[in-house]
Amino acid sequence: MHLHDLERKDAMTLRRSLPLILGLSAALQAPVQAQPYPTRQITLISPTTAGGANDMICRILGAQLADRLGKPVVIENRPGAGFVTGTAAGARAAPDGYTLVMPGSSALAANVTIYRNLPYDPTKDFAPVARVTEVPLILAIHPSLPVRSVPEFVKLAKERRGQLSYASGGPGSPSHLFAELFKNLTGIEMIHVPYKGSPQAVADVAGGHVPVIFGDPVSSLPLINEGKLRALGVSTKTKFPPAPEIPPLGEVGVPGFDASAWTMIVAPAKTPTEIVNRLHTELSSIVGLPDIQQRMVKLGVIPVISPPPQDLQRFINSEIVRWAKVVHQAGIAGSE
Repeated sequence: MHLHDLERKDAMTLRRSLPLILGLSAALQAPVQAQPYPTRQITLISPTTAGGANDMICRILGAQLADRLGKPVVIENRPGAGFVTGTAAGARAAPDGYTLVMPGSSALAANVTIYRNLPYDPTKDFAPVARVTEVPLILAIHPSLPVRSVPEFVKLAKERRGQLSYASGGPGSPSHLFAELFKNLTGIEMIHVPYKGSPQAVADVAGGHVPVIFGDPVSSLPLINEGKLRALGVSTKTKFPPAPEIPPLGEVGVPGFDASAWTMIVAPAKTPTEIVNRLHTELSSIVGLPDIQQRMVKLGVIPVISPPPQDLQRFINSEIVRWAKVVHQAGIAGSE
């Protein structure tokens, strides 16, 4: 056989084999491309310092999520600027499901109106995954105030118009905005005394330095039980399970008062829908576990079985509109 004939035969053999080679190559690559999520460690950002309620909830949920997904879930604390620093880091992460963040209602709703140049847009930069908690606040006063009910407190505040002050965890925090909402609904005036965090604010009210606060349950309840604070009402329309003796404000003199802080786990925008849905399903199952619910309630938060992801953005948008009114009335729009 001539050399030319050999070359022609080899070329024909290669052409016949090429589909088989390509098929084998695709078959070898297919398992890699089809590997189910997740294939590596997931990071869940808590936009607060370690040890706070947000951080502790992240750790409870992260441990359960790791067991269900079969990959580690590492909690990364990114505090600063009232949840803004950590939330912005979550918005900038790759949209692949390997970085999540758990902001609160301040970061996803109130901050839109408070900050002139917020480094993220809650309406566009996130794929909401699951709403996991709501946090009622407790209207509490120092026992030296000569009142024991909301109507008595409102009467006193009107008699001392502009003389009473209230503490908060900082401008735009739930404790600040709930007090402003209370002022709007009752027609009273109080002076705002902001602190760098809710625990310090609650402690100063218990110490008699400021007479009034909408306090978070984690910081407030122990002091209420010790008699260092007097509870007048809880911010939600339903009673707070760890302290059912505290009446809802809406039932004791402030009709229509119903507010709670909340937390939501979100992923960066454009995270694949199938990943968002998988995470939503797992987190909803986790929050529904009785032992997880008990642990959350002990932390002073109410577990929430989340609505589906497609409903969560509408919820965020409605909360932005709701709290924008309060922010404007408080005179802090564009203040940061």
